[in-house]
Amino acid sequence: MIFTKDSINLDPAKEVEEIILRLKESVAKKLRKRGAIIGISGGIDSSVVLALCAKAFGPERVLGIMMPESDSNPDSLALAKNLSNKYNTKYVIEDMSAALAGFNCYNRRDEAIKNVFSEFDSTYKAKITLPTNLMEKETLNVFQLTIITPEGEVKSERLPLKEYLQIVAASNFKQRSRMSMLYYHAEAKNYAVIGTGNKNEHEQGFFVKYGDGGADIKPIAHLFKSQVFQLAEYLEVPEEIRKRTPTTDTYSAEQTQEEFFFRVPFDILDRVWFGWEQDVPSKQIAEALELTEENVESIKRDIQRKIRTTEYLRMEPI
Repeated sequence: MIFTKDSINLDPAKEVEEIILRLKESVAKKLRKRGAIIGISGGIDSSVVLALCAKAFGPERVLGIMMPESDSNPDSLALAKNLSNKYNTKYVIEDMSAALAGFNCYNRRDEAIKNVFSEFDSTYKAKITLPTNLMEKETLNVFQLTIITPEGEVKSERLPLKEYLQIVAASNFKQRSRMSMLYYHAEAKNYAVIGTGNKNEHEQGFFVKYGDGGADIKPIAHLFKSQVFQLAEYLEVPEEIRKRTPTTDTYSAEQTQEEFFFRVPFDILDRVWFGWEQDVPSKQIAEALELTEENVESIKRDIQRKIRTTEYLRMEPI
């Protein structure tokens, strides 16, 4: 194939029509449910899924669940409300802070952070990052812990394995608690839980098992993030959401998905991955994207590594 930057582009109208058809068949015939439950966060993925479901089932049979907690960015709630109003769907706000406090989510996480930064307390913000841009220099996936003082001073240290595991395990209470809340509302209304994960997240393991990975249907799990943005434009998702940088909205400090996990901008990552899947030689991909061949090979190796090491997340119980 002749590979260009535009090779990844979809026919949005056709794609939306196909997804809507599959949603209708799956919910009504396979699951025998009456509508859709979606966790909405003001992010691009959940916004596209809400828009698709509103078209598939009608706004009256779609319920958005907003689940803020103590670390959430207030903008997320405001954007989610605007989104719901845009598509005339109902929504429910469930504050998850008390449930997470009951699980000791925050205390367990902070205990691990204090092992690295003894001065850390509730007035600080914190996040986990991967420090290196993959295209500049390939390194191991060594995480750093970054804290921000009340005065705005930023401090970073390499995160030891024990503390990394404890912080992630504690933070994963957030996604698993939200999944439980979604299924409460789904069972109360006999609706299906519609997942919002895209291909980047599903295939590379950027989700929590039995958390945001838990759903009855995953309608955009075959789409690259950049393709989700194409659908968002076609579906007229509010511009303020389409222009928002994708974040995890998990840690108290603002954290992009790129710095936490993917390490490469989506407009490059997706095109390299797409070309690779189409058996386009790395040299041709590099020329089309104005990269070096080593850049392309480095990105491919990182994708392979993540798919391989997160296979357990996608496995059925043994």
